[in-house]
Amino acid sequence: MLILAIALATAGACCLALAARLQHGAVTRSATGPVLRLRALRTVLRTPAWYAGTGLVVAGSGLHITALALAPLAVVQPIGMIALVLTVVFTGTALTRPVIAALALSTAGIAGLTVLSAMPIFGSSGDARVTAPAADLAAAHWTLLAAVAFAAVALAVKGRWRSPLLAVAAAVLFGLTSALVRAAAAVPLPPELTAAVIAEAAVAALAGAWLVHQAYAAGPAATVVGAVTIVDPLVAVLIGAFAFDETSAGTLAAMAVPGLAAVAGLVVLARALPPRPTDPAPARRKHGGGPLRIALTADTYWPDVNGAANFAHRLATGLAARGHDVHVVCPSTSGKSRTVTVGGVTMHRIGALRTPFHPDFRYCPPWRAATAVRALLQRIDPDVVHTQAHFIVGRAAVRAATAAGIPVVATNHFMPENLLGFGPLPRWTHRHLADLAWRDLARVYGAATVCTTPTPRAAELLERNGLDRPVMAISCGIDRARYAGPQANPDGRPTLLFVGRLEAEKNVHELLEAAALLPPDVRVEIVGDGSVRPRLEALAARLGLAERATFHGFLTDDEVVEAYRRADVFVMPGTAELQSIATMEAMAAGLPVVAADAMALPHLVRPARNGWLYRPGDIAELAHRLRSMLADEAGLAAMGRASLELIAVHDLESTLVDFERVYLDIAAVPEAPAPLALAR
Repeated sequence: MLILAIALATAGACCLALAARLQHGAVTRSATGPVLRLRALRTVLRTPAWYAGTGLVVAGSGLHITALALAPLAVVQPIGMIALVLTVVFTGTALTRPVIAALALSTAGIAGLTVLSAMPIFGSSGDARVTAPAADLAAAHWTLLAAVAFAAVALAVKGRWRSPLLAVAAAVLFGLTSALVRAAAAVPLPPELTAAVIAEAAVAALAGAWLVHQAYAAGPAATVVGAVTIVDPLVAVLIGAFAFDETSAGTLAAMAVPGLAAVAGLVVLARALPPRPTDPAPARRKHGGGPLRIALTADTYWPDVNGAANFAHRLATGLAARGHDVHVVCPSTSGKSRTVTVGGVTMHRIGALRTPFHPDFRYCPPWRAATAVRALLQRIDPDVVHTQAHFIVGRAAVRAATAAGIPVVATNHFMPENLLGFGPLPRWTHRHLADLAWRDLARVYGAATVCTTPTPRAAELLERNGLDRPVMAISCGIDRARYAGPQANPDGRPTLLFVGRLEAEKNVHELLEAAALLPPDVRVEIVGDGSVRPRLEALAARLGLAERATFHGFLTDDEVVEAYRRADVFVMPGTAELQSIATMEAMAAGLPVVAADAMALPHLVRPARNGWLYRPGDIAELAHRLRSMLADEAGLAAMGRASLELIAVHDLESTLVDFERVYLDIAAVPEAPAPLALAR
């Protein structure tokens, strides 16, 4: 029975963790300060998420009560510690070192309590069955005085300790509730006394729930759940010892050490997590006109080679050229943090670690990013924070900026499909993982002031995957002048070009397979590198393209421009493009484009005008389009001119003006001045 009780208590803890996430969100969205008042309570009671959380509380409590009927208090109650770890995960709490230390201390302490409480049961009889304890319920009612004392102290204090003290008061009442339930379920009592015990348990549970909701209004969910899951089992152990005689004096003395460790973990957790501000919202620093101070935060930045890093670099340097004070917060290219200024942009690089799945990509540990980003934003004091991702650095930036009252622009370049291919997980898990990833993105970006993405198709994708707000479509933009110039094909052979990462979602194998169906004088140039390059080179050899296909790897910016100028057609077979910077660059170089009819590529390619779209995976159609285009020199020239016309709306200067307007709007300028470039 003990194993079953532990399993039921574990399932109940999972339900309670998710319930805490839902109910805490409902309370904090309804209450305007650290106190849940009657008007806010009415709003809470109209929130569907709160009812979902309440249903989970009922389910979790039912599982917990069943477990209490099968095993002693001292065994069942400590298992609730699982709820704290899950709450930290569900609420996206930053895993700073103090939080990790608090979880370690609390988990070790509660685990010690569980082991010490379970050992006598297994050791004495060899099974998990327990007899009904002799009840002395009067000895359990000292908890009422303790609960009142903690609640009174909580109401008298302000700041970070209000929430944990309220939660401790609730936990004491929950411990009493568990003792009463245990007595009603396992102790032979007269019927009238059983009814009184059940009624008292219900009143104690309701009072504890009210205190928990007040604690939710005053502080983070993890602090509340931590106090409940740590103090509740400690109270249960004491009640089990003095009221039910379930724990010997020696065992109780041995439990002092893990009990103190658990309490120390709670104190560390309460100190690590911020309280809820007394004011309804932090005051924004008003921007008084003139150049803005902008903090761009990115999880990948120049010299990384990918679309998001390239865009962030172009945006930062472009804004700096327009007179703004631009700071970039991003991972370092080494393990050490440093600050450098390049091209008018101040880069604050946070010490980063290598990843096992990509040779160049680095990441910041969450605890380091949370601390560093918060400190950097305090030092920079920006008018606006513009995050380029919802990962570790971006997540820390959204959290720190919103806590400080700094407006946040959140731009999304992310598609889960672009990352899942790097991992070892089977393909059947990708769709479910992608759904979880979209929901996580929507939760993080839901706190931003404004959300943007490069194309209307990408905006629609965000809104369809859970972001409950309109999304602005602002092109990443390119410096068209950089790619303008005459074509310079040295030997006159028809040339197909691909530029980009060589990863699975780019489908470069389709270009090679189509090229094998074309005349033998057609050559293929592939610029870029990635994990599938060896497979692509082997495929080219099997298809007889070894002499016609050139894999350049990474090239300098000037070399990429030269590659565009000696090509006749640009081919983009990728199916996960939120905009495709490489396709835009090719258009700016005056190239016609053949692209997969997927994601945002139809926003760039107009069939029969500047190129063609083909059904992804249809090699015959791709080969047909390429063959017909290469055979029509006049048509190629006309399509190239059309590309130049269509790409004009994506000029980087327009992108900078659009973002500048967004920044000025949310930075609360009384009367927004004209864009700086126009003013000059």
